[in-house]
Amino acid sequence: MRSIAFREALREAMSEEMRRDEKVLLMGEEVAEYNGAYKVSQGMLAEFGPKRIIDTPISELGFTAVAVGAAQNGLRPIVEFMTWNFAVLPLDQILNTASKMLAMSGGQVGCPIVMRGPNGSAGQLGAQHSTAFESYLANIPGIKVVSPSNGYDAKGLLKQAIRYEEDPIMFLESEVMYGDKSDVPDEEYYIPLGLADVKKTGTDVTIVSYNKMMKVALGTAAELEKEGISAEVIDLRTIRPLDWMTVLTSVKKTNRLVIIEEQWPFASVSSELSYRIQKEGFDYLDAPIRRITSADAPMHYAPNLTALAIPDVARSVNLVKEVLRQYK
Repeated sequence: MRSIAFREALREAMSEEMRRDEKVLLMGEEVAEYNGAYKVSQGMLAEFGPKRIIDTPISELGFTAVAVGAAQNGLRPIVEFMTWNFAVLPLDQILNTASKMLAMSGGQVGCPIVMRGPNGSAGQLGAQHSTAFESYLANIPGIKVVSPSNGYDAKGLLKQAIRYEEDPIMFLESEVMYGDKSDVPDEEYYIPLGLADVKKTGTDVTIVSYNKMMKVALGTAAELEKEGISAEVIDLRTIRPLDWMTVLTSVKKTNRLVIIEEQWPFASVSSELSYRIQKEGFDYLDAPIRRITSADAPMHYAPNLTALAIPDVARSVNLVKEVLRQYK
């Protein structure tokens, strides 16, 4: 085992797959000469050269279209967006081309492509750079959406996406996690998409989250533990396909569910998960499913307003206690 940063785990995943398969390439703004805006691709230009580590113009629609065309013609591109907020520009390529081509071609033309980059808020970046896109993207049939919370999962999931997945993969990271350290095995490993992971076992309540909100979920569980409340914490890891069965299995044991996410509340990941659990596990619920999301408003620049808008440990603890207290 080695302790490495999240960005290093991503770099290892891409580099290992590029060494294995010459059809894999990386393209995006500043990924080559500048070593990546967040230094995820540091050193990759020196190893793989400018034909496989490609600096693009500041034109997301243009270079995403090039990558989608390359994927449909036998290559396996990785596209890095400087932020998923900029991926609104190539949404036409994601929604109308990459996600639909397999169906429109009668199964003849696939699009094995991975699009990745930071997602959601990362401090004082303003409303136009702070949107979380999991529910937006997961609403599109034909693509898969991955949103890891740590370097170990990120490396295994990214390697799986690059090597084995034939569908377009949307891989959502977080700027505030790039420096986080994780223990990663020396040996090669892959993590199948569509499997949630129980990060902490418990008996009193199930807490579900993903991406950087897992820090809030685990912090909430730690605070509850001090008061004798045992929380089971589940990391979804993949948003589409959504592993609601793992959540249901947990709810059958704990009989309560709280969801913590960075999405806006309307039509969010928690909305879909809540529907699934109440539909299939209604008889196991001893309390209504509750959730804490980001505020239903654009993200402000001011740090005090940003803190109020995003879920935190204190409010999450209070919500869990409310569920336990009111419905015993």
